[in-house]
Amino acid sequence: MSLEKLPLVAILGPTAVGKTELALRLAEEFQGEIISADSRLLYRGMDIGTAKPTPEERRRVPHHLIDVASPDETWSLARVQAAVRQAAREICSRGRLPFLVGGAGQYLRAIIQGWQAPAAPPDPRLRAALERWAAGITPVGLHQRLSRLDPQAAQNLDPRNLRRTVRALEVILSTGRLFSQQRRQGESPYQLLLLGLTRPRQELYQRIDARVEAMLAAGLVDEVRALLEAGAPPNSPALSAIGYREIIDYLRGVYNLEEAIARIKRDTRLLVRRQANWFKAQDPQIVWFQVDERTQGRMAAVIADWRAERGLTPEALTCLADIQAE
Repeated sequence: MSLEKLPLVAILGPTAVGKTELALRLAEEFQGEIISADSRLLYRGMDIGTAKPTPEERRRVPHHLIDVASPDETWSLARVQAAVRQAAREICSRGRLPFLVGGAGQYLRAIIQGWQAPAAPPDPRLRAALERWAAGITPVGLHQRLSRLDPQAAQNLDPRNLRRTVRALEVILSTGRLFSQQRRQGESPYQLLLLGLTRPRQELYQRIDARVEAMLAAGLVDEVRALLEAGAPPNSPALSAIGYREIIDYLRGVYNLEEAIARIKRDTRLLVRRQANWFKAQDPQIVWFQVDERTQGRMAAVIADWRAERGLTPEALTCLADIQAE
């Protein structure tokens, strides 16, 4: 691994495991700044349903890639990858350590491993046809068709994420090759330290249920209503996020509120199961920690050793940023 690459501490793990608070404490301890790897935190106005860091938390530690887009915008993976690299370079230029936090497994790995999207250019006519098909058979129905053609690609996509399902089918039908076989993994642009957090599955489910109830109490329904009234398209990629799509269906009269809440909890549990496919306990690149009262100390010791081994002093971080800027 080239020591001229920018260092990056990535804190990963399933939804509701406790990444945010531990990342804040560690970033404070190591004079770091946090880069969000959660695609939903990009969007302004989506605060409650994304469990976005609070203003007080963002005052404790500087955060990047939060509130940088409106909900009707679409950020490509390439744009996110470039923005993460730029943020990491700027953080290092200040002699501080970048922490990458959150994100779904596929999305996070794409960022840190330098994935390159399939080369097939967009085909607007084919895409429109696939979207019309989805309107007739539902996004889940279209995802089922994808699973027959490319089970591996389908397994890694949320069945309700129409945009990604359409893109996978578009690539398959345009090229005649499986979407899962066209993902190109480049060389990671970072010196990586991957730290994984885990809890017992039942404990995670309890935390998810409590989080959903807290979001409803904090005004999630009003937040979604305000986004729609401000002109955010209900079928936009941003509003396909769990929590938002179910409340949109409630506001449209598809479900009552109790049914929508139950679906949010169910869909979040399903997300946790899919995340497990990306964060394997046996992955030798990831240092795993069971979350308890001693977790922060154990993680801090690993970070300190890693930083010392690579000589990542504030001066060295600044120098690395200068090299990357050339």
